[in-house]
Amino acid sequence: MVEGAKCFTSLSDSLNMFGMNLLEYVNLARGRRSALARSIRAPAILVTQWASGQRKVPAERCPEIERATNGAVRCEDLRPDVDWSVLRGPGQAQSATAGAEHA
Repeated sequence: MVEGAKCFTSLSDSLNMFGMNLLEYVNLARGRRSALARSIRAPAILVTQWASGQRKVPAERCPEIERATNGAVRCEDLRPDVDWSVLRGPGQAQSATAGAEHA
């Protein structure tokens, strides 16, 4: 696990079943945006721009964000236009989508 994301593990675990977008995630607690930025080695202003929708999150950054948020923010939520089953495998992508639909 990434050092900066350690403090979010239990909260992220409980939120994982509901799914959330990046803006909701970074606004949950003070300092979360900068901690996420440090954990994925990105400038905090860039995380702000991704979260606000000013810039699209690059597809290659999505798995990093998903790992750093312990699954609270999923690749499918960050970039629904990308076919994530290529990385996850068909069964995993379907189960992840099904979990989000029931939330």
